[in-house]
Amino acid sequence: MEYTTLGDTGVEVSRLCLGCMSFGTSDWRDWVLDEKKSHEIIERAIDLGINFFDTANMYSLGESERVLGNVLSGYDRDSQVVATKGFFQMDETNPNSGGLSRKALEQELSNSLDRLGMDTVDLYQIHRWDYDTPIEQTMRALDDAVRRGQARYVGASSMWAHQFAHAQQVSDEEDLERFATMQNHYNLLYREEEREMLPFCERENVGVIPWSPLARGYLTRPHEEFEATTRGQSDDYAREHPYFEGGGRTVNERVQELADEYDATMAQIALAWLLHKDRVDAPIVGTTSVEHLEQAVAALDIDLAESDVEWVEEPYEPVRVSGHE
Repeated sequence: MEYTTLGDTGVEVSRLCLGCMSFGTSDWRDWVLDEKKSHEIIERAIDLGINFFDTANMYSLGESERVLGNVLSGYDRDSQVVATKGFFQMDETNPNSGGLSRKALEQELSNSLDRLGMDTVDLYQIHRWDYDTPIEQTMRALDDAVRRGQARYVGASSMWAHQFAHAQQVSDEEDLERFATMQNHYNLLYREEEREMLPFCERENVGVIPWSPLARGYLTRPHEEFEATTRGQSDDYAREHPYFEGGGRTVNERVQELADEYDATMAQIALAWLLHKDRVDAPIVGTTSVEHLEQAVAALDIDLAESDVEWVEEPYEPVRVSGHE
């Protein structure tokens, strides 16, 4: 396993972060693994040297956090870097179970810590931007969480670059904890983040931990086989993203060709491309099998030629913004 420093935190994390959206209960999504199979993958990840885990309160409505916490309780907590998120409404009868108000953040972080079985989470992230709560209130609440010892660092997820810049400015002006990380939507089929967000993160030395590095599975198999899996058949969110638009299908085909050339899987080529980007610290990789996890780790050994990087990028066309409003 390779390790890198997460932004300017000084924390060393594995170059791959294990995303835990697929762990919890299939009652939430058909393709989500139940506890026993989830345990097998998390434990194998630890065996492979992964020390960075990302979950969220909304994943399986809390079950993902509970499953992750149960597994990690059997290991050295000091060696783990655990991240979770809050924003989406957890209880349809309680509007204050979502959003980024002080009330919502304090109660949802407390609930997340209870499910994880931890006193402190290493990284607490806002899952989206809250248009109904002043960012000043949100940043103060996050700063208080750090001062209380409930979180060591705070981070953000998909939003407009101008929103992220404004939040950092508020933190600087009010002497509050800054966002240390950006968990954004970035992969070979969605590169709009290269316009503003990634250059801003590079300038500010913000850690970049992209979600959906494999385009919800579309970069793992040929176009015509996308619906061959349970997730491909049932994941309506994949169709909300512009992966199939513009040059998407051509990119998919070129990933296939490179996979044959490098004697690798399509997923490994897609990950190798992302790991090639200096601005990226640790892509968040979700998986439902030990085999795919092992293949993802093996992608760290693939050194793509610059000419191949340019060739697989060439068909990309600008697409609509995806991942946030």
